[in-house]
Amino acid sequence: MYWHNKQYICVFASRFRYYQNVCTFSYSSVWWDWPRWEREIDWMALNGINLPLAFTGQEALWQEVYRALGLNQSEIDEFFSGPAFLAWNRMGNMFRFGGPLPQSWHVNQLYLQFRILERMRSFGMIPILPAFSGNIPKGILRLFPAANVTSLGPWSHFNCSFSCSYILDPRDPLFLQIGSLYLSQVVQQFGTNHIYNTDTFNEMTPPSSDPAYLSAVSRSVFASMTAVDPHAIWLMQGWLFFSDAVFWKPAQIQALLHGVPLGRMIVLDLFAETEPIFSYTESFYGQPFIWCMLHNFGGNSGFFGTVESINSGPFEALRFPNSTLVGIGMTPEGIEQNPVMYELMSELAWRKEPVNLSKWVSLYAMRRYGSTDENLTAAWVRLFASVYNCTLPHYRNHNHSPLVRRPSFHMNSGLWYDPADLYKAWKLIIEAAPSLMSKETFRYDLVDVTRQVLQVLTTYFYQDIVDAFKNQKLPELLTAGGVLVNDLLPELSRLLNSDRNFLLGTWLERARSLALGEREAQLYDMNARNQLTLWGPSGEILDYASKEWGGLMEDYYAQRWGLFVHILVECLDSGRPFKQDAFNQAVFQVEKGFIYNGRRYPTKPQGDTYNIAYRIFLKYYPQALKRLK
Repeated sequence: MYWHNKQYICVFASRFRYYQNVCTFSYSSVWWDWPRWEREIDWMALNGINLPLAFTGQEALWQEVYRALGLNQSEIDEFFSGPAFLAWNRMGNMFRFGGPLPQSWHVNQLYLQFRILERMRSFGMIPILPAFSGNIPKGILRLFPAANVTSLGPWSHFNCSFSCSYILDPRDPLFLQIGSLYLSQVVQQFGTNHIYNTDTFNEMTPPSSDPAYLSAVSRSVFASMTAVDPHAIWLMQGWLFFSDAVFWKPAQIQALLHGVPLGRMIVLDLFAETEPIFSYTESFYGQPFIWCMLHNFGGNSGFFGTVESINSGPFEALRFPNSTLVGIGMTPEGIEQNPVMYELMSELAWRKEPVNLSKWVSLYAMRRYGSTDENLTAAWVRLFASVYNCTLPHYRNHNHSPLVRRPSFHMNSGLWYDPADLYKAWKLIIEAAPSLMSKETFRYDLVDVTRQVLQVLTTYFYQDIVDAFKNQKLPELLTAGGVLVNDLLPELSRLLNSDRNFLLGTWLERARSLALGEREAQLYDMNARNQLTLWGPSGEILDYASKEWGGLMEDYYAQRWGLFVHILVECLDSGRPFKQDAFNQAVFQVEKGFIYNGRRYPTKPQGDTYNIAYRIFLKYYPQALKRLK
């Protein structure tokens, strides 16, 4: 699933007075059709989830509200981003890029939302619906020139043509008018279970740090909810307190939280496994909160976990003095990776105390494959104790591998574990493979662990390339660069293309399938590719997604590495220095070319996974062991 400073799905499972919260950002769900949504909701139900966020289709209602206020279609089109970036658009972080949204998009998403809500409620879930944060189209200024509107400036370090936001002051009477008009539409169309989400100032600095102002802001936001629904409860994420800790000191945090009556707000402690906010805010100064595992930024491929932290953290939060904990949850930006982490976290909601991790993962191996093979148990015990047990403080799980980064001389893989454990687990899984290839869960894990090994080996070859260039040793550069570009990356591509869960073509086909006509299909295709790669018109959040998928590997990552090695060889040959700025300009053309290459990628696996993985093992396992010495 997905969440964080993007769209998410909050889900809670009952345990005494508890909710289990899973909040998920739509890196994948943006292109989901109804069968995929139905499958996800069924998974939620099987795990006892009872409070999912339901944000689909909200732009259709916003369009009607803005039309009723007097905005023209061009002003509305300028405001909404493209589908792949709507989550950030909803947070007020950006606008316009990737759009405009076709009218067919609104119709499709509205239809989906009705089915999503029906399915969720049929299981007794309580869908959370969107409310007004104050993020408005610039066109509002034409209609209401006297409105108290602030341009918060660009999100992060970007320019305003991409990310400037206009925020209507919640104390302005127009805020209540727009907020209640919108929420009335939401309740009329979607019904209500009385819990609403909105996030003001997400990764944006407020115009004033005055506690009186911040308290008035939250009071006004809440008033726009209760004007429509007197029983409203406001769910908000606590990410802003961490992401802008310089601004959000205790007085500011308390002021914002206490603008809402105690108990009428629920705060998501979004990244609690690493940066628990409840611990230094006296349990959010009395407001109920949910302890959340964020786990994954960007939906990155790559093994990662903090099993010790998530195993103990929720129970420590429950025992915290005057704790206001009301649930635990998951808030990853992307799902469909590291399934073991979500299995563990969803189970903890039903536990009264931490699990024995070694015993739990041993049983997980048996459940996952239906096998008692001791090799599999030993492999998972090793993985859980190493790659899935990051204990570095303040570690943020972006995939740092050079494999998925624009090449430069300043990259570090940032390993938090001993790769020897990964290699041993790989060997054990390979040995168990012949009798288990009929099981999809095993094939997935075989691909994933082999992929992780090649990701680590990429770092070694990258270092060989850097050392050879700095020492002006052309033969060594040609050798290391040749192995990486001409063998390791092609082998990785073949491996990824052999499993349906690692295909770029599936992602792109899902996007194109939502289109009416070729023009829309090209728009959605561009959105889908850009979000995975440049993330913005000029690479504003370059490589944020870091997906290791077949198709993406050969036509994006491998092309960049091939250009990097080629230019380094030319520099050594001619005696010229390597200039990163010049390389960045050249490689940008490769990156942009991928977004617009028009190529259709396979949606069905190709090749024999076992044969490919075993060939890679025979070739690279000895090299992996050699690198340990």
